[in-house]
Amino acid sequence: MTQHTNSFSLPVPIVLCLLGTLAAAVTAQGQEVKQAETAQVIEEILVTGEFRAVDINRLPASISVIGAEEMQLRAVQHLEDISGIVPNLNVTSGASRARYFQLRGIGERGQFEEPLNSSVGLLIDGVDFSGVGGVATLYDVSQVEVFRGPQGTRYGANALAGLISVRTNDPTESLDGNLRMEAGNYDSYGLSGAVSGPLTETISARLAANYYRSDGFADNNFTGDDDGNERDELMLRGKASWQVSETTELTAMLGRIEIDNGYDAFSLDNDRDTLSDQPGHDQHDATFGSIGVDWRSSDVFRIEALAAYADSNIGYGYDEDWVFVGFDPDEYSSFDSYDRDRRTATLEVKVASQADGRLFNDSTDWVVGVYALDSDVDLTRTYTFLPGPFDSDYEVDRYALFGQSETALSDRLNLTFGLRYEYHTSDYSDSNGVNFDPDDDLVGAKVALDYLLDDSTMVYASAAKGYKAGGFNTLGTLDPDLREFDPEDLYNLEIGVKGSWLGDTLTGRFSGFYMWRDDMQVESSVVRTRPDGSSEFIQFVGNASDGSNWGFEAEVEYQATDRLTLFANLGLLFTEYDGYVNSAGEDLDGRDQAQAPNYQFFAGADYRFGNGFFIHIEVEGKDDYYFSDNHDEQSDAYELINLAAGIERDSWTATAWGRNVTDEDYFVRGFFFGNDPRDFYTPKLYTQLGEPARYGLTVEWQL
Repeated sequence: MTQHTNSFSLPVPIVLCLLGTLAAAVTAQGQEVKQAETAQVIEEILVTGEFRAVDINRLPASISVIGAEEMQLRAVQHLEDISGIVPNLNVTSGASRARYFQLRGIGERGQFEEPLNSSVGLLIDGVDFSGVGGVATLYDVSQVEVFRGPQGTRYGANALAGLISVRTNDPTESLDGNLRMEAGNYDSYGLSGAVSGPLTETISARLAANYYRSDGFADNNFTGDDDGNERDELMLRGKASWQVSETTELTAMLGRIEIDNGYDAFSLDNDRDTLSDQPGHDQHDATFGSIGVDWRSSDVFRIEALAAYADSNIGYGYDEDWVFVGFDPDEYSSFDSYDRDRRTATLEVKVASQADGRLFNDSTDWVVGVYALDSDVDLTRTYTFLPGPFDSDYEVDRYALFGQSETALSDRLNLTFGLRYEYHTSDYSDSNGVNFDPDDDLVGAKVALDYLLDDSTMVYASAAKGYKAGGFNTLGTLDPDLREFDPEDLYNLEIGVKGSWLGDTLTGRFSGFYMWRDDMQVESSVVRTRPDGSSEFIQFVGNASDGSNWGFEAEVEYQATDRLTLFANLGLLFTEYDGYVNSAGEDLDGRDQAQAPNYQFFAGADYRFGNGFFIHIEVEGKDDYYFSDNHDEQSDAYELINLAAGIERDSWTATAWGRNVTDEDYFVRGFFFGNDPRDFYTPKLYTQLGEPARYGLTVEWQL
C-alpha cells in the first residue's frame, strides 16, 4: 500500500499571492499616516453565532465570516460556492450539490441507508439543517459564519469539528429592497427579489424569493438530454420583528425551499458524458420557521429564547450501473432510491448577564441556558436488489445544560470558561427487524485566555473539548460486530493573533491548532460480490483508535488605497491515524485522514476605478487528498481562477463574472470499486467532476 507523507510544497500561485500581499503590507508601514488619510477603513465584523454578538477580532477562536459583498462578486447560489474562501473547509458532493462539509479534515462524506450524526453543524437562522447541506441556498444572506474546531460548549453533538451558521437579512425600519436577474452558460438563469420595511410603528417585515435554474454540466448520450444534472431551486422566506415594548422584542421567520435537481453525475469513463437509462434525482422540499423572544426589562439579566422547526421531504436516487440495458452482454441494471421524511424541532433558552448582573466585583459576564432537540427521520428505500421497499424510523432526542463566563482578570487579560452537559438518546427500528436504542452522556468544555497587546492587537490561547454521539450501521449484509460504534471525543489546543493595523486598513487573523481524536469515527466500506458477478457497495462507520489533526490558518485583508483591496487566506492541515486497520485489513497507521488536503488557499485583489467601474480577481486551490479511509485513491491538486468586472451606480449594479475561467478539472467525490462490465468489474477509481468554467451576468437593482 502506498503511504502518503505529510511533506508538501506550495504551488506558485499561493506563493506569489501571499508574498504580494505581504510586500504591500510591509511597504505600507512606511506610509501609515498617508494611508490612514486616503484609504477606506475596513469595516468591523460582528459574529452573531456566539452567545453574544462580538467583534471577530475580539473573539478567542478561529472563525471566518463571508459577507454579502463577497457572495455577490462570486455570483453565489449555494454554500458550496464559497467553500474555497474558508481555510481548512472542504466539501463532498455525491449529489447535485455539496451535501457534506469537512472542517480541519473532519466530517461526513455521504449517507445512504444508515442514520447520520453530523460532525459539522449547519444552521440557517437558527434552524438545524445539519447533514443536509444541499438546502443551503444563499440569496438575501447577510453573512455566513464558519466556526472551526469543536463547539462542544455552544452547539454540542452536531458540531464536533465546527459549525456553519447562515444569517439572513433582518427586516428594516425603513423601506428597502432589491431585484436581481442573472444569466449564464449551461442555460442558467435566476430571478430574485426582496422587500423590507415597516408595517406599523412597532412591526417590521421582510419578504425574499429566489428562483434558479441550470441544465447542469453533463450530457446523457443515451437519452440525448443535456439536463440530467439540472438545478431547479426555489426559495421563499418571510421574517418579521415586533418591538412589543422598549424591553421586549419578538421575531418570527417562515420559509419554504423546493429543490428538484437531477443527479446523473458519474460515467464509466470518468467524464461528463453519461449513459444512464434511469437518470437520478436529488430533491429537497422543506418548510421551516422559528419564533424568538428577547426580553431585557432587567438591568441584571437578559432572556433570549428561540424555538425552531423544519419539516423536510428528501428524495435521492441514482442509476447504480450508470449505463443502459444492452450496453454490454455482462452488464447489470439497477436503480437505488432513498426517500426521507425528516422533522427537527429545537428549543434554546439562555439567560445572560446585563450591566448590574456581573459577578465578582463587576468583573465577570455570564450566560446559562438549556437546549432541547427532537428529530424524527422516516426512510423508505426502493432498490432493484431488494425483494420489497425497506423502511426505517430513526428518532433522536438531545437535552443539554450549558454555561459560559467571561472574566476580566485585568484591563487587558480576559478568561473565558464554558461547560456543556448533554444527554443524547436515539431509537431505531427497520423492516428487517433491526433495533437499536443507545443513549450517551456527553460533556463539552472550553477555556480561553485572551490578552490585548494594544488597542488593535489581541493574542489568545484556548483548549476545548467536543463530542459526537455513537451510532449504528444498518446497510447491506454487515456482520454484527460492524453494526454499532462508540461516541467520539475531540480535544483542541489553539493559539492565535488577531488585529487591525495601519489605521485599520490592514486586518489579520492567524491561528495554530492541534487536535487529537479519541475513539475517532471513520467512514469505511466493503465491497461484496453478488451471485451475478456485480458488486454490492456497503458503506459504514466504525471506530479507529486515535487520530491527530494539526495545522495553521490565516486570513489577511489590506485596504492599500481607497480603490485597491488585497486579500489572502491560507489553511495548512496535517492529519494522521494512530493504530487504525481498515475494513480491507490495511494498516493505516500514520496515513493522512480522508478529505484532509495539506493546504488550501484563496487570494486576490479588488480595484475600484472611482467612476463606478470595478474589477475583481481571485485564485483558489487545494492540495490532493484521500477520498476515503478504505482505499488509497486521491484527488488531484488544483488551482482555479475567478474573475468579476462591472459597474456600480446609486440604484443598480451590473457584474460580469467567471468562475474556474481556465476550465480546470477537479473532483468533488470519489469511489473505488468495480462497475464496468467491459473490464469484468475490475475495481478502479470513479470521480464526480466539480463545476467547469462558468460565466454570466448579474444585474441588481436597489429600492
